[in-house]
Amino acid sequence: MKEYILSCCSTADLTKEHFLSRSINYICFHYALDGVEYLDDLGETIPFDEFYARMSQGADTRTSQVNISEYVDYFSAFAEAGKDIVHVCLSSGISGTINSARNAALIIKERYPDCNIYIVDSLGASSGYGLLMDALADRRDEGMSAEELVNWAEDNRLRDHHWFFSTDLSAYVRGGRISKTAAVFGGLLEICPLLNMDNQGRLIPRAKVRTKKKVINEIVARMEQFADDGLDYSGKCYISQSACYEDARQVADMIEARFPKLNGKVEINSVGTTIGAHTGPGTVALFFWGKERTE
Repeated sequence: MKEYILSCCSTADLTKEHFLSRSINYICFHYALDGVEYLDDLGETIPFDEFYARMSQGADTRTSQVNISEYVDYFSAFAEAGKDIVHVCLSSGISGTINSARNAALIIKERYPDCNIYIVDSLGASSGYGLLMDALADRRDEGMSAEELVNWAEDNRLRDHHWFFSTDLSAYVRGGRISKTAAVFGGLLEICPLLNMDNQGRLIPRAKVRTKKKVINEIVARMEQFADDGLDYSGKCYISQSACYEDARQVADMIEARFPKLNGKVEINSVGTTIGAHTGPGTVALFFWGKERTE
């Protein structure tokens, strides 16, 4: 079996240490803060707390995906080493980066005919995308071939559940997703939108829940509803959060209490700068394995 590398984008929102410990390679997206461009490098250049503090103060944010040229340079290093590549992309439902990756793979194939590059759509984002990468690393380590790994990813990616809530609507206003008037009323009524990722990898609003306490209870209830084996769930659970660690910790504590067979403790990561530039501070996202997402 030919040796291959497992790869993803920085938008999988795991720590650098996690990626290194699981031998998962990654390529960085880009973002701009008040017109200055940076790599989405897992909080190394600008720590996450500083990034979200500046957003709260009104800093302008933009993001850009990895382009074809960057992918070609990135893939070339592995091709020159004689390795095949399994690269898993941020959901096509929220980004076009998979098209750049596919075009780059065609160029690499022309230059290195013996290199096989597999481009996979995660249909996921943030640490939910990271949860998929961690599961793929497990199966790679168990001896799956590149082809078998790709098939497993495509057969199981819709079992990877993504649920989000936000307690700060300011980024939604800046992004044009809700009006200032709606945000004002939402704030007065303590509305916390609850969203999830559908079977096309798009973020879909599912409920408007009044008060943070109720939305925390509701997001845990969704895990009870959809997780493999319900309260007997024995898989891993990840959370990502944007400058609201205490809210994330509260969700994690409830999950650890209600799901006694959980595989380890809940892992809490930061929402990275690419995803966070659109969600803003105050977002908690919950990820687990469960029933296939069908809508």
